[in-house]
Amino acid sequence: MSLHSDEKITPSAEEKAGPGFVESKEYADADTNAFGQKDGEQLRHDALLPRHVAMISIGGVIGTGLFIGTGNSLANGGPVGLWLGYISMATVCYAMMQPLGIMVSYMPVPGGHIKLAERFISPSMSFAMGWLYWFNWTIILPAEVTAAAVLISFWSPDTSPAIWMSIALLVIIGINFLGTRAFGECEFWFASIKIICIVGLIILSFAIDVGAGDQGVLGFRYWRRPGPFVFYNGVPGSLGQFLGYWSVLINSAFSFIGTEICAIAAGEAKNPRKTLPKAISRVWVRILGFYGTLAISVTCPSNEPDLILGSKTARSPFVIAIKLAGIKTLPSIVNACFVTSAVSAGSSDLYTSSRALYGLAIAGQAPRIFAKTTKGGLPWVALLVGVAISSLSYMSVSAGGGKVFGWFSNLTSICGMLTWTCIGLLYIRFHAAIKVQNFDQSLLPFKHKGAIFLAWYVVIWTSLIMLFCGFHVFLAGNWDLATFITSYLPIPLFFILLGVTWWRDGCKAWVRPEDMDLYSGVQEIIDAEVEEPPPKNLWEKIWQKV
Repeated sequence: MSLHSDEKITPSAEEKAGPGFVESKEYADADTNAFGQKDGEQLRHDALLPRHVAMISIGGVIGTGLFIGTGNSLANGGPVGLWLGYISMATVCYAMMQPLGIMVSYMPVPGGHIKLAERFISPSMSFAMGWLYWFNWTIILPAEVTAAAVLISFWSPDTSPAIWMSIALLVIIGINFLGTRAFGECEFWFASIKIICIVGLIILSFAIDVGAGDQGVLGFRYWRRPGPFVFYNGVPGSLGQFLGYWSVLINSAFSFIGTEICAIAAGEAKNPRKTLPKAISRVWVRILGFYGTLAISVTCPSNEPDLILGSKTARSPFVIAIKLAGIKTLPSIVNACFVTSAVSAGSSDLYTSSRALYGLAIAGQAPRIFAKTTKGGLPWVALLVGVAISSLSYMSVSAGGGKVFGWFSNLTSICGMLTWTCIGLLYIRFHAAIKVQNFDQSLLPFKHKGAIFLAWYVVIWTSLIMLFCGFHVFLAGNWDLATFITSYLPIPLFFILLGVTWWRDGCKAWVRPEDMDLYSGVQEIIDAEVEEPPPKNLWEKIWQKV
């Protein structure tokens, strides 16, 4: 069956003949649509244009994790450990996006994978996953605001970071309350700055490596001295080198978390069944193209003291490399780009946390008041909650920006890994349902032949990363209660939420594959699609490709 809006997504006779097939469920309330929305709770389904969705998916990948987090990773793992750690996490990210892309491009419902968890696993899974996902994006906002203050300390180390954090928060809040279209437009231009900056830095790093700076030709000098790996915490031999690599793997998780937010944005995207496959099919290019860890590893030594997230300041390895090369003025320009990146990431965090809370509300997993929207489709109550919690940013005034950034990034990394694990489980269940119900897979706008294997790859890898994420606190003389709590707290919290809700709902089993609802709401999304006008000239053709 084709996917034009004049055709209907309905189960075929063969699909209805499948074992245990059930018709799409009817909703009890007459004023509730197929997505669980009532009057005054609708989002705008055309607020985000295709170019907005594409850039949002890039913006979720490029952020302070690359600009600041890689410094810690380089110091702990060495240049080869840094490179291998980011490559390993990139494979997990790619493996997660393919199954997610199959599900959300077919069923781009408001609430994204949170709403799909209710259909494909159970309401209790939707509750636990959704609230943890909301917690993730609520807690990462203070991390990005803290990062902005850390970056600005490059120019004014003695000025109170509270001033810079207040300015950053005002910009972030303003962008989000201007509406979804304004958010998408700002993200488009912010992401464009990031892309230009990263591409320029990779080119500049190559020039420095071949002798453009005061140090002469570098080649792979820093791979030889201080060395390709760092012996983590002084642990000797191959074990110390492996621990260095593993610490990079954990740190890099923070850099990649956010790639999946296009699933949340799908509910407000124009023609999402056409836009999402394009964005997701190119995610591997973005992952490989914008993580310039090789450039970092050859231009910045791993023993540079400013790499470590200290008590008050930290320096991006890119900025350190430019300063070591003796290039004047450019470090300030690059640092300014990094500040805009932190603000952009913070804006995405507030957007995603509000939509996650909204998704919980329409799924009946949060108070209904959080589903309220303005006439323009803005979930203003959910946004206000995120704004209130963003005040946690000011913790860094007393505890130190670098330390607080580390705490928040730990929490975010584990919450993100839990979400990725759930996405893998979601697809495993979805795959079982389409087999049992004889589902016509030609209806899927996006496909990947090895998706089921990728889903299991994600589940296994993320589980291992979460299990050993806090290994460093168990090393001799390295115990730190705050680090231990922020490394492991989300795991028991997730299972407590899951267990309490499962008990509340009468200990119901997971939705059986033959009972999963694969149809409700899909036709409504197709009916809302509009034809995109073809490019009128060569410039518009080039712009469309870009």
